[in-house]
Amino acid sequence: MVGCVVLLLAGQSCTDLDETTYDVIPTDQFGSTAAQQAALIGPLYSGLGDYYGNHNSLNATTDEQIVPTRGGDWKDGDNWKRLYTHTWDPVTDNGQFNGPWTWCYNNITSINQQLGSLTDENVKAELRALRAFFHYKAMDFFGNVIIADQVGAAAPEQKTRTEVFNWIEKELLEVYPKLSETVGGAYYGRFNKYVVDMTLAKMYLNAQVYTGTPRWQDAITRCDNIIKSGKFSLTGDFFENFKVQNQNSSEIILATPFDNSKRGGFNIHMATLHYKNQLTYNLPAAPWNGYATVAEFYNSFSNQDARKKMWIVGQQFDINGKALDDDGVPMVFTPEIPSFEMPAGPAGRLAGVRSQKYEIQKNNTTNDMSNDFVIFRLGDAYLMRGEANFRLGKVADALPDFNLIRRRAGVPEYTAAQLTLDEILAERGRELAWEYHRRQDLIRFGQYTKAWRFKPASEKYRELFPIPRDQISLNPKLKQNPGYN
Repeated sequence: MVGCVVLLLAGQSCTDLDETTYDVIPTDQFGSTAAQQAALIGPLYSGLGDYYGNHNSLNATTDEQIVPTRGGDWKDGDNWKRLYTHTWDPVTDNGQFNGPWTWCYNNITSINQQLGSLTDENVKAELRALRAFFHYKAMDFFGNVIIADQVGAAAPEQKTRTEVFNWIEKELLEVYPKLSETVGGAYYGRFNKYVVDMTLAKMYLNAQVYTGTPRWQDAITRCDNIIKSGKFSLTGDFFENFKVQNQNSSEIILATPFDNSKRGGFNIHMATLHYKNQLTYNLPAAPWNGYATVAEFYNSFSNQDARKKMWIVGQQFDINGKALDDDGVPMVFTPEIPSFEMPAGPAGRLAGVRSQKYEIQKNNTTNDMSNDFVIFRLGDAYLMRGEANFRLGKVADALPDFNLIRRRAGVPEYTAAQLTLDEILAERGRELAWEYHRRQDLIRFGQYTKAWRFKPASEKYRELFPIPRDQISLNPKLKQNPGYN
């Protein structure tokens, strides 16, 4: 018996249980066409679309993003201050970290449930790669986590960071030969060989942090796979990667698609712009006047650096060019933020430069934009390869990669004497600001716990976030990260 098709029409029912049907595909045969595969895996990639939402607040633990208190605005129980100063508390701030944890493991669970019903080995390989990516993010955030590779496994054992690293690497290397080399089109936003190369490159670049053993040459090999494939090229204009319709960028390796009406959730402009910037872009609602950057980070860009245009500074205007004011005070964004907690009034509301790295969608009808959020791009592959070569003492091999990026930015090329670890970190900051690589970079360079503006030096254990208390309650085999007990 195949079963019956239930017609969603009033008064109709199926009474012949032995009826042969011709419009139902048996489960074990579904997934044989590209359209059927898309129907199976599409919902699983929807979870990847929450990458932006699960990283944007955690970026406030770095020196490139600050969310100061402006009178009563953004006070939020001092949550933002605790993030920025590395004084977060595993009890008070449990929800802050439970969100990223559940993002990782809810998506892993969904993938596990689907894997059992698939027969196409190539599709299964793609989903295993996606599953490994979520494990990678959990390992990066929390260190010692669980490996969830089976459906319904009760209270899995907590593994060391090294064990998780080794499992992720093994998974990715096993599925790699079965992954597509197709770029764009039906594979836009999906895991192909180059996305896995990029994930492995990130793991190898940070392997000394994760496992205690550096893997610089392995990082170079994976970056070479991407760069030498000829599938990607640097865009002529840096900002082509972030415009409203950026899906055709030749540089993007992995992005999560957004659409202001069909797939919302990308609203970085609302988080950073001043309330009155609603008039600048003809937005449907007033922005929230929160995210900014500190003067030191902004000033790391020279005036000739084309990338400095990612920041909004100076007098603001409405969409017709009329100068705006804030309670009678000229609406001028100033780089200097005088203190983390500023009093109410124009001075506090206007302090700090804002981000327009992602083109702000004018005349929008919703609070969401249609720019796709970039997770991996070729510019980062060049910078990673350059750094890995530098750390191996191959300065002559490292220089061309950094200078390729700097030429596009319109700034002088480095000489061998100018290339230092401090300068490499600064260049990564200028190229990748607010793309959510900064925490990882600061940790790798030993700078994450150092003091910066408004932040004192913090303890080394802050390089890991606390295991959410909710998860420890659900799984008694989980032990809290040292320092948070």
